[in-house]
Amino acid sequence: MNLAIVGCGVIGRRRAQNLAGARLTHCVDTDLARARELSLAHPGCEPGSDWRSLLAQPDVDAIVIATTHDALAGIARAAIGAGRHVLMEKPGARRRDELQDLTLLAERHDVRVRVGFNHRYHRTFQQARSLVDSGVLGELMYVRARYGHGGRPGYEREWRAQPQRSGGGELLDQGVHLIDLARWFLGEFTRVEGFAHTFFWDMPVEDNGFLLLRTATDRVAFLHASCTEWKNTFSWELYGRLGKLQIDGLGGSYGLERLTWYRMLPEMGPPDAQVWEYPTPDNSWSMEMAEFIEDIRAARAPAAGLGDAMAALAVVEQIYGQNGKPP
Repeated sequence: MNLAIVGCGVIGRRRAQNLAGARLTHCVDTDLARARELSLAHPGCEPGSDWRSLLAQPDVDAIVIATTHDALAGIARAAIGAGRHVLMEKPGARRRDELQDLTLLAERHDVRVRVGFNHRYHRTFQQARSLVDSGVLGELMYVRARYGHGGRPGYEREWRAQPQRSGGGELLDQGVHLIDLARWFLGEFTRVEGFAHTFFWDMPVEDNGFLLLRTATDRVAFLHASCTEWKNTFSWELYGRLGKLQIDGLGGSYGLERLTWYRMLPEMGPPDAQVWEYPTPDNSWSMEMAEFIEDIRAARAPAAGLGDAMAALAVVEQIYGQNGKPP
């Protein structure tokens, strides 16, 4: 499988380090020096500065799009139209309407389109999914989760603070991961309430988002995404009638990745607990890439795909609509 990467920043470089057996033939960035630097680690990889040049390359099977949010959907549309499979980073677009036609376009050209919700592939979440599917938690009730970082000097001047490029703030950054994970376990959210606010950073997008989401059967997700967390934090809890799963950390600055399964006893009281810890490096990126390659080989619908991105964006847009933010 021959891949091209558009966008050679932090995420593009991470994708290039996790090719899952594929071959990187081209890498493109508006900063040609950055593309050249990435290409040096991949013999035979050709750097460039114009992503449109990839559409005529016969040796490109799929294109990974790791750009700012404003460019994601447009590049994906052109790549799909040229018959290329696409892995586009989350959130997929600034707004749902930028993705509206892509599903039919992908069907017309018989290509697979995956959206990079890589958190589904963390070891803890793969294990949690297996436990839930086995039925040991019983009927699911609710999710409570927090995800946040503390920014860095100059954060308010970066592209994520510019609504015309980002589409929004923390809800479109880390918030969509929480929304996607909650929806993956609980189902579609039919009632959305929340508050998006800028507490600290001098920017026109929110630095905190608080969400209360409900399904048609009253499963609930209570979520908080923040870039005023100061100490990087990831905490995710899933409650069932027979027990609870708790995930802490994502590795690196977010701390050791750990899953705890609390099993309710017949007499209730303090539950039994089983713990899995993963001190090894994060392999979610390589697992997701391997799944994308298998999507293509098996001609199957990707999960997560365009529908999942649009569902997460729908939640964010409702929160923005309730708060008049961002412009």
